[in-house]
Amino acid sequence: MLFPFAEYWWFYAGFLVFVLFMLGLDLGVFNRKAHAVTFKEATVWSVVWVVLALSFCFGFYQYTSSIHGTTIGKNAALEFLTGYVIEYSLSVDNIFVFVLVFSYFGIPAKYKHRVLFYGILGALIFRAIFIALGSALMQFHWVIYLFGGFLIVTGIKMMFGGHNEIEPEKNLLLRIFRRIMPVDHTIDGKSFFKKVSGRWHATPLFVALLFLEATDIVFAVDSVPAIFAVTSEPLIVFTSNIFAILGLRSMYFMLAGVIHKFHLIQYGLAVVLVFVGLKMVWLNDAFGGKFPITWSLGIIAGAIGLSIVLSIVFPPREHDEKPADEDGKLNGGDGTV
Repeated sequence: MLFPFAEYWWFYAGFLVFVLFMLGLDLGVFNRKAHAVTFKEATVWSVVWVVLALSFCFGFYQYTSSIHGTTIGKNAALEFLTGYVIEYSLSVDNIFVFVLVFSYFGIPAKYKHRVLFYGILGALIFRAIFIALGSALMQFHWVIYLFGGFLIVTGIKMMFGGHNEIEPEKNLLLRIFRRIMPVDHTIDGKSFFKKVSGRWHATPLFVALLFLEATDIVFAVDSVPAIFAVTSEPLIVFTSNIFAILGLRSMYFMLAGVIHKFHLIQYGLAVVLVFVGLKMVWLNDAFGGKFPITWSLGIIAGAIGLSIVLSIVFPPREHDEKPADEDGKLNGGDGTV
């Protein structure tokens, strides 16, 4: 391990301070007032997050090279970049869920950023927990094969299963929550909770947030093992994962209106999952313990890029598309909780 936590805890702490600063800047300065995020604004923020990730990658390369040499520094930077591309690509699947959840609960456009902000904040916490657990479990060799097999099965299911319908009423977490706290069906500004007849009720904003957190845990089960297929360094897994999540909100606002046009991207994501699964159960061993990281990056980027290009060349049939209205709500959504 190049960066054991006991020696580099300050690196983790400094990175978390940077993340919290950026999130505070986002909510407290640029998005202090509730408003519908425009395509231009989302695009600018998407570029900002990507540039920050690439800048970190370059700085990480310089720092690692100064300690362990140029060869190891280059490999570590490529592992970060590959992990970032994997997580960022898999995040596209989250966008499909975001669109459906906001439609189902009838969340107005000007409040979506608030829900996603706290959703991303919760995702950061859960990913940190998953990465810590994964780092501990990956010390057992049989776990590598278990994770690899799981990713292969998940990729195959994604390839042939399509996207499932959102059914919050069947979600166990939400059913338990409703037994603890009543839910009001009307949206009261940007509040997550409101008093009705002297008793606190959750609003649709909080229920949507709770559902997004629950689905992110499911996504984390796929994405965290996928990055561990690229590197065994927890620091690289942690930073690449966090950077990808930080850019997820702006990517949603940029792509929400056109995401249905990339109808073949699920096949690209499926290929990525199957490939990283094969790395864990076979390819790494076949290549003397480590499949070339440059090949991994090329295969992953190629699979995602090809699926996007094919989606554009072979657009979906008109009756398969589900256009969104000005609030981002799909046709037919009634906002019922």
